[in-house]
Amino acid sequence: MAASMKTVLNLVLISVLVSFTSSLPRFLHGRPKHGLLGAPKLPQGSVPPPDMWLKQKLTHFNYADTRTWQQRYFVNDTFYKPNGPIFLMIGGEGTANPAWMLQGAWIEYAKKYHAICFLLEHRYYGKSHPTPDLSVDNLQFLSSEQALADLAYFIQYVKHKYNLMSKDQKLITFGGSYPGSLSAWFRVKYPHLVDGAVATSAPIFAQLNFKEYLQVVVSSLATTGPGCNKNIKMATDTITKMISTDTGRKNVEKMFNLCDPLDTSQYVDGSNLFSNLAGNFEGVVQYNKDNRAFEGAIGTNITIDTICGIMNDESNGSPIERYAKVNSLMLSTYSQKCLDNSYNKMIKGLQATAWNSSASEGGRQWMYQTCTEFGFFQSSDLGDVQPFGNFFNLKFSIQQCMDVFGAKFNQELIQMGINRSNTNYGGYGMKATKIVFPNGSIDPWHFLGFTKDLSAESPAIYIQGTAHCANMYPATSDDLPQLVQARATIEKLIGTWLSPN
Repeated sequence: MAASMKTVLNLVLISVLVSFTSSLPRFLHGRPKHGLLGAPKLPQGSVPPPDMWLKQKLTHFNYADTRTWQQRYFVNDTFYKPNGPIFLMIGGEGTANPAWMLQGAWIEYAKKYHAICFLLEHRYYGKSHPTPDLSVDNLQFLSSEQALADLAYFIQYVKHKYNLMSKDQKLITFGGSYPGSLSAWFRVKYPHLVDGAVATSAPIFAQLNFKEYLQVVVSSLATTGPGCNKNIKMATDTITKMISTDTGRKNVEKMFNLCDPLDTSQYVDGSNLFSNLAGNFEGVVQYNKDNRAFEGAIGTNITIDTICGIMNDESNGSPIERYAKVNSLMLSTYSQKCLDNSYNKMIKGLQATAWNSSASEGGRQWMYQTCTEFGFFQSSDLGDVQPFGNFFNLKFSIQQCMDVFGAKFNQELIQMGINRSNTNYGGYGMKATKIVFPNGSIDPWHFLGFTKDLSAESPAIYIQGTAHCANMYPATSDDLPQLVQARATIEKLIGTWLSPN
């Protein structure tokens, strides 16, 4: 939800995960590349709905195990009229924020169709703690399959609790990024419970080596001209030469304000460095010119034009000096004193199993899911066609799975989980109706989703020039015409799904 595990774990937005310590790498402090949907900023004077709780099963696939836990959800019935539809926003790999109950495109749809709105927090994230801690043994109950079964149980629960039992009442699911995948998969696995699904920016195909992520990043940077990628490549080559000597290594540590000395005796430290520097550009590309500003997110004014402008401006010095200036800009923007680069510190932080640890904010849980279900490892294995170096390869990501969770979490185990996910949900061969798949052309995650219609009844909406989950945010006067049209198309589809059979 994603190269190095850096990009796997970059699902954590700063607006959601705010308490990570300096022992963890900077990408865990809030510059995501996969893209957890951000936490909206509440309208002035508004009051969010309170936490609600239901007793949930620990496992839905072993009836002899009767253990339960408390799962959090939210409800907004402000727009509801009797026999109106049920809208369900699916929580993902971070804390569910009740502000989404008052903001976003889906709320506009709810107003139009007089829907009651629910948001269910994903198990193991936020305040929804199924087990005493996050040990490997306890994480066995964290999976997309369990999350889908949670949704099925939740729907039955709220229908009874809120008297939503009319046979004419239909249900629509919504989700963005990993929850977008869940929205589509829920329609595949539980079609009798859901009448339509919006699956925004949803990676549908699980893949071990997601090297194509950088392919989209490179293409997006190239929209500013050939200079940006060329200058990044020159900077990367210079760093590579510098870290081969003690003097050069110390200069790199100073230029890029590393928190700890760079230990080049461990390839993982060097891999972390190049991965984090690439992350400065990956995150900007993924969220380029989106409308996260409404949610209180920071850094939204930094665009592809901003960072490539720095890289192409010769008055900023040599290419490596410009590369360092981009890094300084990102550190300053996200209030980071230095660039966390120590591999050992990163692993130690992610090995923590307590619910009050910084890793429990989502990093450890999502890493487990990628190491057991999805892969999604954004590697540098494209080779010389990308300018960030070939240091954060697939081996680097797999090493992190093994170092955090144990030696058995090797490539073979990861691939088995990926194969199961694609067999279970269909991958690109998914068979389903009444799902819409919006994706942005700038968002690298569109590569693992549907950009062409799955069928006449399950269309794709490929939005040129937009970023990750852009259609889910509130509209602004600056929205591209194609984004405006995408929201209108989704609204019309929902209306069709809600029409009497």
